[in-house]
Amino acid sequence: MADHDAIPEAALEWHRTGQGAVLATVIETWGSAPRPVGSQLAVSGAGGMAGSVSGGCVEGAVIAEALEALGDGRPRLLDFGVSDEDAFAVGLACGGRIRVLVEPVGAALPEALLADLVAARAARRAVAYVVETDSWARRLAGPGDPDLGPVLADRMRADRSGFEGAAFIAIHNPPLRLAVVGAVHIAQPLVQMARLAGFAPVVIDPRPAFGSEARFPGETLIDAWPDEALAGLGLDARTAVVTLTHDPKLDDPAILAALQSEAFYLGCLGSPRTHAKRVERLQAAGVAPDRIAAIHAPVGLDIGARSPAEIAVAILAEIVQRLRRG
Repeated sequence: MADHDAIPEAALEWHRTGQGAVLATVIETWGSAPRPVGSQLAVSGAGGMAGSVSGGCVEGAVIAEALEALGDGRPRLLDFGVSDEDAFAVGLACGGRIRVLVEPVGAALPEALLADLVAARAARRAVAYVVETDSWARRLAGPGDPDLGPVLADRMRADRSGFEGAAFIAIHNPPLRLAVVGAVHIAQPLVQMARLAGFAPVVIDPRPAFGSEARFPGETLIDAWPDEALAGLGLDARTAVVTLTHDPKLDDPAILAALQSEAFYLGCLGSPRTHAKRVERLQAAGVAPDRIAAIHAPVGLDIGARSPAEIAVAILAEIVQRLRRG
């Protein structure tokens, strides 16, 4: 998890070290709001900040309310209007309104509940933080929840926090991951772009000359056989897999592992002719036609990409399209 996304984690640490902490969450938006529902800002009693609830338009007011909440221990529901002029200053075409829930940790938001939320996030377990705004009752819930199960499953799939009646549901999905099989030229810009888009990239290649620190400085490199590496990662519904080696000995084991997993995207580099041969091999291995049809090949959106960086753009765009549109 990127440090800038570790907002509940920061609030818990500040509370436990005695600084005091408040968690502010965007719970509703109207118009051109700077940040989506579910966005969070943690504020410490010592003036520390993590995250944001706007593009800078209302942070000062939220921080002031947060510090007051630390003093009286009461949660707050705040409404803010963002003028057209202020919106333009942060890059928006027009203004809007946002509603923010402010919860002091310990007094309103129980430390144990926040700790359970942080533990679920660390374990890559999808969870929802549910607040009944009429009674201030709070709890964590999962897709199997008897009251909200179907609703939560839909919201988790769409990464969509929001209200169900008087209950605000904050979705906490595991961070997105991208497993790149093949430390080739295309992989170099792809992992950089993926990180900027919020993915945690991993490069898998058992060939030392390809998967070297010199070619991928600072990246997570795994030099194991692809199917073994993917099994170790644990492919889940928040993971995308891309194979780039052009070598069936490396690509095919990774493809088979991805097809047997919950990975939401599998893309494979190669021409239509190369993919046709790949399909033949998968059919011979007994893979069902509907699973083979789930492969995105040739990988990436057809934008006329030529250079490795352009191909990386096409791949990442297709991954995001699959994630957001299904």
